[in-house]
Amino acid sequence: MNFVNEIFDVFEKRGGTAYLGEPVSVLEHSVQAAREAEKASAAPSLIVAALLHDVGHLIHRLPEDVADRGIDSRHQEVACGWLSQHFGSEVTEPVRLHVAAKRYLCGTDPGYLGRLSPASILSLGLQGGPLIDDEAEEFVRSSYSQQAILLRRWDDLAKIPGLAIPEVRHYRALLESTARRAVV
Repeated sequence: MNFVNEIFDVFEKRGGTAYLGEPVSVLEHSVQAAREAEKASAAPSLIVAALLHDVGHLIHRLPEDVADRGIDSRHQEVACGWLSQHFGSEVTEPVRLHVAAKRYLCGTDPGYLGRLSPASILSLGLQGGPLIDDEAEEFVRSSYSQQAILLRRWDDLAKIPGLAIPEVRHYRALLESTARRAVV
């Protein structure tokens, strides 16, 4: 099975799980985020990153209520590690940095924290809270920080229950064209 088929298999088998206290499933959230990236005319790699940014929630094998148990699943690192087998840094780094982007926005945009959902506020605390001063400066200097901020903003918009969205397989060609070919 090629990696794109494996991605679809993960979404098919586990994508219907609740998205950590949000009113949508992980699959709905993922496709909504990718759709937001498409609407913004983002680069193909960033659309793929938006689609796959939370795949770590589907592959880490932790319970859905992991945050309620006071555990940071580090889903962004799990996803980055898994995806780096077949995608370059233009996909994996925004995925890895999307949590840091939330922390950055909470520390630098006074109104941002007030717009977060209760579930996102809970996870923020587990993820280290807002970035301040030197941490924020370090984040913004990192490669892909701007892409991660875009991804984070699409993530925030991708929590609408009942929204009409394309099937996840709509992204097959984009995933295939963005993935690196496996070395045999």
